[in-house]
Amino acid sequence: MSEKNQEENSSFRSLSTLYKRYKEGTFGEIIEDWKWIFSYSKKYKGAIVFYTLLGIVSSTLALAAGVIGKYIIDIVTGYKKEQLPLLILLMVSSALFSLVFNNLLNRVSTKLKLKIHHEIQADIFDKIMDSDWLSISRYRSGDILNRFTNDTRTVSGNAISWIPNIIIALYSLMATFVVIWNYSKVMALLAVASAPVMLLMSRFVVGKQREYSRKTREVSSKVMTFEVETFYNMDSIKSFGVSFLYGKKLRDWQNSFRDIALESNLFSIKVNVLMTIVSNLIQFIAFGYCLWLLWNQQITYGTMTLFLTQRSRMSNAFNNVVSIFPSFLNTSISANRIRELAQLPKEKHLSSRPVEGKVKVVLEDVDFAYEENEPVICNADFSARPGEIAALIGPSGQGKTTMIRLILGLVEPQKGRAGIETDEGDFIAGNADIRSFFAYVPQGNTILSGTIAENMRIVKEEATDEEIIECLKLACAWDFVKDLSEGINASVGERGRGLSEGQAQRIAIARALLRDAPVLLLDEATSALDVATERKVLRNIMEKNRDRTCIVTTHRPSVLSLADKVYGVMNKEVKELSKEESARLAKDF
Repeated sequence: MSEKNQEENSSFRSLSTLYKRYKEGTFGEIIEDWKWIFSYSKKYKGAIVFYTLLGIVSSTLALAAGVIGKYIIDIVTGYKKEQLPLLILLMVSSALFSLVFNNLLNRVSTKLKLKIHHEIQADIFDKIMDSDWLSISRYRSGDILNRFTNDTRTVSGNAISWIPNIIIALYSLMATFVVIWNYSKVMALLAVASAPVMLLMSRFVVGKQREYSRKTREVSSKVMTFEVETFYNMDSIKSFGVSFLYGKKLRDWQNSFRDIALESNLFSIKVNVLMTIVSNLIQFIAFGYCLWLLWNQQITYGTMTLFLTQRSRMSNAFNNVVSIFPSFLNTSISANRIRELAQLPKEKHLSSRPVEGKVKVVLEDVDFAYEENEPVICNADFSARPGEIAALIGPSGQGKTTMIRLILGLVEPQKGRAGIETDEGDFIAGNADIRSFFAYVPQGNTILSGTIAENMRIVKEEATDEEIIECLKLACAWDFVKDLSEGINASVGERGRGLSEGQAQRIAIARALLRDAPVLLLDEATSALDVATERKVLRNIMEKNRDRTCIVTTHRPSVLSLADKVYGVMNKEVKELSKEESARLAKDF
């Protein structure tokens, strides 16, 4: 189907949707979405007015060029040459001015779209980053990224231009209609006849097209999911020696996509043929009427040319007006998706800056559940003092990482309290601001693409090379970094590609040490290290700062032997274990 016919079908669907929303009483949601959009665009109202005026002037000049062209043709066909040079000059001038104004309009529009796009993205980025962890974690990262990129682009692309485009399109439609009406009322009516007819015809094929579109998007999404997962897990696929199997799966998905795409294409061809016949029929009627008028000497050849060219222009203007409704609706949908993220509950912050110094980590009688009536932790008590290593041990999936989240203030307990106590005995509940007391090494590979130094300076931008090297030594990472050709300026790939798992862990630990926070959290952070290196790293950590509080989650007895306290996390309970109990429990994991 042609792009023009697709736009008309989209316009009809959008008008139907808007009417449905109005009948259901949910049209107010669209208005709220646009109020939110205008909260960004209103500061550019001067530029919007300028943009609108440029569009009106450009449309006027284009219309003037068409009218002047009529008189030029009349002069040439009538062999009246007196005013020909002047009219040619006016026509060329109008065309040139129209060209200048169109390009100026494009330049202004691009600048405004970029400004508002960056402003919305920056604002939404800050709100996403400051949203409540539990709320934002319910969204898939791909969905968040899609909203952050594609939806913000849709909104910014229409936030500035939507109202000006309505005004410009309506002005162009009415001005062209008035010009044609001035010469022939019948031709003016014929000029607007094709677009409504095409629009009405589209309603008979909308349902089928939507079904094909839905199937195509579903298969396309599955193909994309397969491709992303395949490339992400390439190492595993190669290791299993099943590359040929994935090649076969890809071809199967391609065949599925081809079948639905060709079926949809055949339907589109049939519809396009039908709509083209109707469009040409109306065009032939207009052309025949013009010939009849010309034959009876009721119009000149120039007027006939004006009718035919402006009929096409008016039809396009009508389509531009109608096509604004899909843009209006789609932008509203995108704005709603962005607002959904922007309106998530925010993290709690302290009203004042937290005090500095040594701190004690405390959980008292804590209950926590991610979902209602599905408790993960019950009646938990935990404490870790400055100078201590406190270990959390238990089966996978029993709540050790949840304990870390409670300590960091990423989640709040439903009962009890979790937070830190200062030297003065003041208790500060978990919130975003107390994380300045923590340095965290999570599970998995957390090394980003870039140099080792850039990875380290994530936690301390102003860190010197000497400070970085010192922390690498403490984490036993300098042993291999110093042998790299560029040392700390050596590049590593995405997810630490180029480093072994143990090397990546040691750099992550060094990065946490560079932060120099009172509390160090290690979530299975030494699992890839040999026992000797693990012991050395932990001893270095505590000897460097004897007032540091160190909390580790682990399965390894070697870590437990260094711990001052060991807490068992299992069966929704958290309790302190004796050395014998912890040793016995460690053997089970």
